[in-house]
Amino acid sequence: MKHTRILLALLVTGLGNFEFGISADDEFSKSVAALRNVGSEGEGNLAASQAMEYLSNSGKEAIPTLLSAMDGANPFAANYLRGAVEVIFNKTLEEGGSLPLIELGEFLLNKSHDTKPRAMAFDLIRRTDAGVANRLIPGLLGDPSVDLRREAISRLLIQASDLVKENKKQAAVLIYRQALDAARDLDQIQTISSELRELGRNVNLTQHFGFLTNWNLVGPFHNKDRAGFDEVFGPEKNFALDTEYKGIDENVTWKQYATDDEYGMVDFNEPYGALKEVTGYARTTFISASDRPAELRLGCKNAWKIWLNGKLVFGRDEYHRGMRIDQYKLPVQLNKGPNIILIKACQNEQKEEWTVQWQFQLRVCDATGTAIHSISKTGSKVAVK
Repeated sequence: MKHTRILLALLVTGLGNFEFGISADDEFSKSVAALRNVGSEGEGNLAASQAMEYLSNSGKEAIPTLLSAMDGANPFAANYLRGAVEVIFNKTLEEGGSLPLIELGEFLLNKSHDTKPRAMAFDLIRRTDAGVANRLIPGLLGDPSVDLRREAISRLLIQASDLVKENKKQAAVLIYRQALDAARDLDQIQTISSELRELGRNVNLTQHFGFLTNWNLVGPFHNKDRAGFDEVFGPEKNFALDTEYKGIDENVTWKQYATDDEYGMVDFNEPYGALKEVTGYARTTFISASDRPAELRLGCKNAWKIWLNGKLVFGRDEYHRGMRIDQYKLPVQLNKGPNIILIKACQNEQKEEWTVQWQFQLRVCDATGTAIHSISKTGSKVAVK
């Protein structure tokens, strides 16, 4: 209880500086503050090491408090706090002590906490009492923590597989459908879709992920000596679809483009050929049902930039270092109604076969990876145009 009151005081005085308003002789709060204040490039590491030594001698009742301190912590601070929890947890087990199971459970079930410490709380519960953890798993199916809902989906996959073995295929299809609706991790989604297709069911992964498939493309512009990433070409000044721009050899205009790739791959090589040292632009309009936070999730192995409604979101001047779904997660704020997304993709001079790709995939989702779909004027979901 004492540690909980201390944490409340810390939260009230501000997460950015735990020591403000805290008694100087309160070693626990000062130690938590030291871990919270650690930063990149070694900032605060000495104080954090000293704090770790003190916190490692804390009792098991400190665990929920340290988990709460992970809320809003930067990655460096979170790693220190996670380490402190592990040390206390393991020490308690070695000494034959019992863990605060109820408090851990209450922390887990409180969805106002960050997803990573909640996932850690579940792991501690499972390591303490696997039976209790197993009983909690079904309730995690729609959890905002993708790590936690993965547990529930894995349970459904076992159930569905058993139903297939028992020749109860209709029931298996329904369980797989339930699992697919909740799944956010690519490996689980691919497993589920494969099983459903084996059972004769159609699966629309493009719709499930929310990939944007209908675009307008314009190019090519130059990328000589990789200068195209920084150069401001016409579409960055005016992205109206009826605009004509000066390209490499001639004036260029926007072309309609639609991909039927299941994972929404937009391939500049299709309309323009396997060109090198070039830049292309892709534009689409996403219609949001409301003003809301969202994420643009991009996969691309070329150098790229993204704008939303004319404002630069982010860019990365890097080439051919691999590509995967959700490679880059970009938090944005959608406006109610039309939102214009503009992507710049630069192809470099390399000639190796694995450098031919001049492409990207993009989807719009919430922070859990749940697809957000563009709507029509009538409110129904539509393919993005």
